[in-house]
Amino acid sequence: MKGHGLLSAVCIALVAAPAFSQSPLPSPGWALALPSSPAAGMKMTEAWVREVARFAYVWGWPMVNVQSRVEAFRPLREAMLGGGVVPIGPPNEVTMLTDYIDPSERAVACPNQDVVYGQTVLDLSREPVVVQVPDFAGRFFVYQIVDQRTDSFADIGAMYATRPGFYLLAGPDWKGEVPKGIAAVFRSTTSLGVMIPRVFREDTDVDRQAVQPLISQIMSYPLSRFTGKMQTKDWSAIPKQAAGSGGAEETKWVLPEKFFDQLPMVLDNVKPLPGEEALYALLRSVLAAADNDPRLKETLKQAAISADTELVTPLFEFRNFGLQLPYNWSTQNNGAAFGTDYFTRAAVAKSNIFVNKPNETKYFYQDLDSTGQRLNGANRYTVTFAKDQTPPVSGFWSLTMYNLHHFFEPNEIKRYSTGTKNKALKYNADGSLTIYVQAALPAEEQRGNWLPTPKSADFSLFMRAYWPKVPVTDGSWTPPAVMRVN
Repeated sequence: MKGHGLLSAVCIALVAAPAFSQSPLPSPGWALALPSSPAAGMKMTEAWVREVARFAYVWGWPMVNVQSRVEAFRPLREAMLGGGVVPIGPPNEVTMLTDYIDPSERAVACPNQDVVYGQTVLDLSREPVVVQVPDFAGRFFVYQIVDQRTDSFADIGAMYATRPGFYLLAGPDWKGEVPKGIAAVFRSTTSLGVMIPRVFREDTDVDRQAVQPLISQIMSYPLSRFTGKMQTKDWSAIPKQAAGSGGAEETKWVLPEKFFDQLPMVLDNVKPLPGEEALYALLRSVLAAADNDPRLKETLKQAAISADTELVTPLFEFRNFGLQLPYNWSTQNNGAAFGTDYFTRAAVAKSNIFVNKPNETKYFYQDLDSTGQRLNGANRYTVTFAKDQTPPVSGFWSLTMYNLHHFFEPNEIKRYSTGTKNKALKYNADGSLTIYVQAALPAEEQRGNWLPTPKSADFSLFMRAYWPKVPVTDGSWTPPAVMRVN
């Protein structure tokens, strides 16, 4: 960061301006309320516009990301598999997979292969959306439902003892009547958002078949199509788009050169949180100045480009943010409930967007071994859980390997994660469990516990504890060391 200018912008927006608007002048007999926002039409320096723009880029990056996804899917008219692998469809109408996500997907970084996913973007501006929940009969499930800020606004899942039935997602301005048959209403503070159902399945053909009738009942649709009866869909029969060119990295949902063309829509549609009014006024004042000065307009564009490189891109590395834990692991405690924690919200959005709340899923991130050296496939590693010390969960746990782009790396046994779903894991004689993280084929007795890595490239490990128990959520349990063995 370029130090004091950026800090000044934030301090003025969040501290000084609200104080001015609430405090009278210290003069006996009279008081004058000062304006709470920048005066209109004032000349601004390029340096000031640049510093405010750099902060705005980090602040608005997650919201522009969601907005871009909604706009990308808005023209769709039916559910399909984008590029043949990603569930996409019109806003408000969820599309489900029927199996684990394909390793070639590039729509969302850090996918997992422990659940069957679904996805839809939300646009609640016209009418609410009905969400169907089938009877999961003890199987773990959670519907992640977030607003444009990527904060959760609905509690649907096993950890909430959600009953089968119909639930309603409503936008901030909806004032209609709730029809009979709706079990609960969840209201978003923004019109746009994302819903991603997750249903656990074991890594067996038997369980893959067992989960299909449940998946067919996971649907969402506008309230005007609600009949009071459970609707179903054969998700195996939906069309597939032709496979795209793919690429190694996540789809670029935020283009810095277009960011400040999209930001006004964010400011218009995402109402400020309590205390953010002055921040919004500050950002609008800079945008207004740039609208009347081509030189400042170009300054905004260049500031976004530099902020993308200098501020946002480093947040892709897990080691650059979060709560630091033993053995170089890190985590965060406010996923999907970021509020005004702008830095963590941007970091999570950049590195692994659409995380669950901590009571739904606890995430642990690792880029380094126990000595602080970058994980690399040229080396062999072990992760050993002491007896009875696998992640304490009511749902499931997993350890996933991601390549340097936070996606799955193709390997000969097509294994990208290991954990509860794997029934063939072998425990040591003392009751401990060792996972072998390496590129080379291990000894035969270790292969059931093998997590393959790239041959000579950097990679990351990612531990998930779904429906974590208290030792996970209170921090008394943390992951074991990643030990280099060669």
